[in-house]
Amino acid sequence: MITIKHHDCVRIPINKMQLEGELIIPFNSESLVIFSHGSGSSRFSTRNNFVAQELHKQNISTFLFDLLTKEEDELYANRFNIDLLTERLILTTKYITSLPQCAGLKTGYFGASTGAASALRAAATLPDMIEAVVSRGGRPDLAMDIAKKVHAPTLLIVGELDYDILELNKDVYKILTCEKKLEVIPNATHLFGEPGTLYTAALLATNWFKKQLMSATKIGI
Repeated sequence: MITIKHHDCVRIPINKMQLEGELIIPFNSESLVIFSHGSGSSRFSTRNNFVAQELHKQNISTFLFDLLTKEEDELYANRFNIDLLTERLILTTKYITSLPQCAGLKTGYFGASTGAASALRAAATLPDMIEAVVSRGGRPDLAMDIAKKVHAPTLLIVGELDYDILELNKDVYKILTCEKKLEVIPNATHLFGEPGTLYTAALLATNWFKKQLMSATKIGI
C-alpha cells in the first residue's frame, strides 16, 4: 500500500501565465521524477499516470504538468517547438525543486514524444540538478545537437514495431556519451497499446530511476 505524504496541485508562474501540475510525494521518498510531454494536458495522460503509479510504489515522487496551455496546444506546431518546451521545463524544474516539500530530492526526467527532446536539452542545461533521464517512445533526435553534452544517465525505451522512431533513437544512442541504455519492447508500437507493453516500459523506467536516484540502502544493495 502506498502512503502519500504530499499531494499538491501546483501552479508554476511563467511570465504572465501559470502552468498547472500535480505533485505527489510518498512517505520516505528521496527522489523526484518530473514528466515532460510535448502536448497540453499531459498531466491527465493515462500512460504518464500509469508510469507515475509504478514510481509511487517504489516511493519515488512525481510531478506531472502541462508544458503548454490548452490554447497553445491547439497550435500543433507548438508541440515541436523544442526551445519553448525546454525553457518551460527548466523554469518548472527550478521552481519545483525550490519548494520545501521537495528539498533534498534527487531529480530526474521522464520524457515522452517531443518532451523527450526537451528533457535531454534541460538535462544538458542543468547538469548539477538532473541525475537521470528516461525517454519513452520519444523524439530525442530533436536534441541531437546537444546529445554529447548530456551527463545524466539516460535510458531510451522504444517499441519494436515503432520502426521510424526506433531508428531515430538508435542514431541518438550512438552519440550519447553518458551512461546509457536502449531498451526495445517486443511487439510494441508507438503508444504501447499492446497488452503488457506499457507495464514493461514502466517497469524499465522505474528500475532505471531506482538505480540512478535512490540510495543503495533503499534498493537493497
